[in-house]
Amino acid sequence: MSANDATSRRQDEPSRSRLRAETPPPHYWRRWTADAPTAATHPGGTTAMSASKPTPTAAPTAPATVGHAGPGSQSAETPYRILIVEDDRGQALFAQSVLHGAGMQAEVQMQPDGVLEAIQRFHPDLVLMDLHMPGKDGMSLTLLIRQQPEYLHLPIVFLTGDPDPERQFEVLESGADDFLNKPIRPRHLIAAVSNRIQRARQRQSPAPRATLNTDTGLPTRTYLLQQLGATLQDKVGGGLFFVEIGSALSLRERYGYAVFEQLMNQAGRRLADVSAPHPVARLNDNSFLCLSTGVDEGGLEAQAERLRDGLTGNSFDVRDNETLNLRASIGYTPLSPGFADAGSALEATERAVLQARLRGNNLAAYAPAQVAEDAPRISLEDGQFELAYQPIVAVAGSDQAQYQVLLRMRQADGSLLPASQVIPAAESAGGIAQIDHWVLEHALFVLAERQAKGPSLRLFVSQSPRTLARESHGQWLLQTLAERGIEGTSLVIDLRMADALIHTVTLRDFCNQLMPAGVQFCLSQFEPGREADALLTQLPLSYLRVASRYASAHTDPTLRDELRSVIDQAHRAGLQVIGQQIEDPQAAAAMWMGGVDFIQGNLVQAVGSELGFDFHNAVL
Repeated sequence: MSANDATSRRQDEPSRSRLRAETPPPHYWRRWTADAPTAATHPGGTTAMSASKPTPTAAPTAPATVGHAGPGSQSAETPYRILIVEDDRGQALFAQSVLHGAGMQAEVQMQPDGVLEAIQRFHPDLVLMDLHMPGKDGMSLTLLIRQQPEYLHLPIVFLTGDPDPERQFEVLESGADDFLNKPIRPRHLIAAVSNRIQRARQRQSPAPRATLNTDTGLPTRTYLLQQLGATLQDKVGGGLFFVEIGSALSLRERYGYAVFEQLMNQAGRRLADVSAPHPVARLNDNSFLCLSTGVDEGGLEAQAERLRDGLTGNSFDVRDNETLNLRASIGYTPLSPGFADAGSALEATERAVLQARLRGNNLAAYAPAQVAEDAPRISLEDGQFELAYQPIVAVAGSDQAQYQVLLRMRQADGSLLPASQVIPAAESAGGIAQIDHWVLEHALFVLAERQAKGPSLRLFVSQSPRTLARESHGQWLLQTLAERGIEGTSLVIDLRMADALIHTVTLRDFCNQLMPAGVQFCLSQFEPGREADALLTQLPLSYLRVASRYASAHTDPTLRDELRSVIDQAHRAGLQVIGQQIEDPQAAAAMWMGGVDFIQGNLVQAVGSELGFDFHNAVL
């Protein structure tokens, strides 16, 4: 499309172009957070959060800091409290201001003799102490603190400029947990302190109120995984069961989100009755986890049968005078094989449930994969996976460089398999979490490298809901953003609509965990419908990528009208719209006339391995 054609079309439809959402105000992503204003004017007269729009699920109220977000942070608990023991006033105030800026509470104690009294009064989560002080040095103070039984596990971290490794070894021998070398960068200080406090809080027994999910009445997923970890550590044996409700997408489309949630809560309570006294937790939207500790592992199959029959043999109320029976697949594993951690055991049951779906009785026990000697192997370390990029260009022009990140796998013959073939195979093999982590790790490396050079960059990265359901994944992402100093708004997580319809609760929890850091979210492959439309208010989205079939809207008047309706609906919800797979000028014109904000496809630039597209001089 030439510049003259674009200009004439803008003049033909001035009212529609005013409704575009390509230039939202700075920090517009914060409209979903709890401290956001109730209404914000959007360019062109639309509003980011109007009174008529349903109120989204409350987001964490923590300040927008990535220093210590996630479980154990201010968003879920009281602020972190740090006692700074430092005789140099300048250095003490510097550390205090850095920690205050990250939303933590920090108090300075400059007199060594007053440290114990300060600990008793301030109740810190961590003591940050200078190694060399007049009177009592840091090691003497540490020994004094450790003599008090109530402070035996209080984290103590030293700040030291002493490069002598023997001296550092003595520091740890004295009872300290860690040491940081001076000078230390602010974000490194924040990350080191918050990570240490997170681990300390996670070791503590959770308060009774935190072990139950208020919506389901079942133990929380976090609590059950903690119990699983303790069971593995204590080597008491038992079994873990992954219960997956079948036809979840069909159920939700037929009955709607509210009824589907009610149905899953009924299923959870039924499983809890059958499993008692062993705990059951809702793992994600349509699956549950049951932990049986200290039982005879020879009876695990019989227990799996009871769980299955407890669901399939009972009807559930869905509407007035309407009931239905659920189907379930169950994968299970004994805990005696010696899993390294809870995540490994969980992954084993996920692999087992994939096999259970294919069996007539819907049950399968975990069996470690047996790989033939001559079987081809897929290995991340061998460099068989590659990333490709495609620019996403604003139709009204913008210097903002932004790309979708696409996964490719190079085969032995040199050919490349697209993500549409790789991802299903990875999910079936139980390796999707590993691939998702690899893709995101490489995307973050690119963002950090580009940010250090100056020009801003935004990457759209797809992730599986199975991966996002793992709390450790969100914690790792927050920690990595903080440690590398990456602006959260430079990362957009792509959520496929088919996944979002089933895993709404899981994805919303993940979004709420990442929003305070500025991470944004895009709903991809959008098709209108009652349940799909509801996602626009249930998830804290910033972008909407319409389904690829709309690329042919210029050839079908009905499809063109539907596209305009979708775009108008998205703009009323404050979302920016991306048209994808645009191959020719006619398709681009139809997208532009419909009011789309961004265009992506071979007309702009084909998928490639470089990030060199000229956004400043791009003409659509």
